[in-house]
Amino acid sequence: MDSVTSEQRQTLHSTADNGLKIVVVGGFGVGKTTLVRSVSEIRPLNTEETMTQAGEGVDDTVGVAAKTATTVAFDFGRISLDAHNILYLFGAPGQERFWFFWDRLFSGTLGAVVLVDTRRLADSWYAIDRLEHHGTPFVVACNDFGGPAHTAGQIREALDLADEVPLVFCDARSRESSKQVLITLVEHLQSVVAQDPTPQPIPEPAP
Repeated sequence: MDSVTSEQRQTLHSTADNGLKIVVVGGFGVGKTTLVRSVSEIRPLNTEETMTQAGEGVDDTVGVAAKTATTVAFDFGRISLDAHNILYLFGAPGQERFWFFWDRLFSGTLGAVVLVDTRRLADSWYAIDRLEHHGTPFVVACNDFGGPAHTAGQIREALDLADEVPLVFCDARSRESSKQVLITLVEHLQSVVAQDPTPQPIPEPAP
């Protein structure tokens, strides 16, 4: 195991007393592990395993033929919003054979990011359906894979998104871009709380 440098490890504030859980979901190979890895302030925990021939005929690799590893449980990262509020990130596995795990992963979740590859929009339908079933607020982030350009309106129509669901474009490899996705989610959660004051208040996103 590689050693962790001081730049890779950030200790938790002693004043931190409020943990906020969000999940990153989406289809197989849309960049969930990459997003968690790019934005986490600590070295993320991941459960990636090398893909083998045993997965052939089980996992749909159309559009991601070059993928050599896959998440088999979840990814985990952390972001300090301020001295008291900590955002815990959980990246869900994308293959259909792991979908049974999602309902447990959603437990206690404040909100979610649905990461989308616009070349394979249909792969995101299940994630959106499950979040709507659980009543979990979410935003949709289109990861840039260099495919054909689609307008926001076309994507909204294809995913049948409600008007109040934010839609953003991102590059999951970029820390700044991934950070903006999470800020969009936190701001969306604030608007949800403003409409229904019953849920736990959401802190202001860090600058």
